[in-house]
Amino acid sequence: MEAEVVAVGSELLAGQIANTNARFISEALASVGVVVTQQTSVGDDVGRVERALRDALGRADVVVVSGGLGPTHDDLTREGLAAATRRPLQRRDDLVAALEERFCRMGRTMSPSNLQQADLPEGAVTIENPVGTAPGIFLEHAGRLVYVVPGVPDEMVAMMNGFVLPDLASRGGGAAVVTRTLRVVGIPESDLADRLAPVVGPNVGIYASQGEMRVCLTAPASDAGGLPALVQAVRDLLGPLVYGEGADTLEQVVSDLLRERGLRLAVAESLTGGMLASRLVGVPGASDILLAGYVAYSAAAKIRDLGVPPETIERHGLVSTETAVAMAAGARARAEADVALSTTGEAGPAPAEAPVGRVCVGMAWEGGASAWTFAMGGSREAIRRRTCTYALNRLRLWLLGPTGDSGG
Repeated sequence: MEAEVVAVGSELLAGQIANTNARFISEALASVGVVVTQQTSVGDDVGRVERALRDALGRADVVVVSGGLGPTHDDLTREGLAAATRRPLQRRDDLVAALEERFCRMGRTMSPSNLQQADLPEGAVTIENPVGTAPGIFLEHAGRLVYVVPGVPDEMVAMMNGFVLPDLASRGGGAAVVTRTLRVVGIPESDLADRLAPVVGPNVGIYASQGEMRVCLTAPASDAGGLPALVQAVRDLLGPLVYGEGADTLEQVVSDLLRERGLRLAVAESLTGGMLASRLVGVPGASDILLAGYVAYSAAAKIRDLGVPPETIERHGLVSTETAVAMAAGARARAEADVALSTTGEAGPAPAEAPVGRVCVGMAWEGGASAWTFAMGGSREAIRRRTCTYALNRLRLWLLGPTGDSGG
């Protein structure tokens, strides 16, 4: 079977939110052997939704629609689907009763606008929504299968897992695909492609984001036994550049390594302004490994709060490995930590002391210290985020010891 994913919502086209639903739906459909051949985004307009759905039904065996099922005036997917399939909308008494009962349980009065959530195209059946008020829609039309789910991610995921995927699997859509994703950091995308040349092929994909990379490996479910060998081959080629798998995050891996070694961390941030500490605090159990975080943006704050010698700044500047080391050493001493990380640099948009994109990361531990300088392009936000990633990776490689020396 071939499928098309249609995402409804003007906010998607305006760039106000990322279309993460389409990615989830595509990966989920592949797991039951349904190949997505096209993704379409369309704004909140009945005519445009109608045309998008009619076109999709002309191309694909399966159409999965996300969004436009809410109670507001711009939730128009039901109307668009009714027009595309020439099936009139019908208000279902059982759905009205279910909505009223749900609002009663919540102690709220149902708005008349919620009643449109009880409208279905003729011949359609509902998909239960266990976490929201809007039911989904399933419709068989002219030999095609149409599944409509809300745009709210939690509701979409619940319906995909609870109805759409089991229904498609029961129909024997095709050869299911299994996947493994390796998380990689510390190497440019082009260099990563060169390293993976011995195993490159249609079942190996490389995707870059925020200074990290994902290596996605796929295989037919019937040949899933060969996937572990491919995963191991990639790991052998990349070594410590691979920091995790699946949903692993760099901050979680670093936190786990610190916890395993019984070490506690402090961070001193200038350029990143608390972003590095925030990433670490986002990991459950952060209090086990993170003692303190200091944001020292000005030269005076670096001197006063972290004990950076004034002559270090005067001689080498705020954006220097010397200042980065002094910041890390000061944070470590002040927090009585085992190891400390620091960030300083120029994120722009206009250059001040250093060229925009020049960043220094420092690290200090008992008996030693080190620092690194790197340059990058991109927006102010991108530079700050990538600096956090670089700092976390330097700490990860240090925690790995000699085996991590080959990492970037």
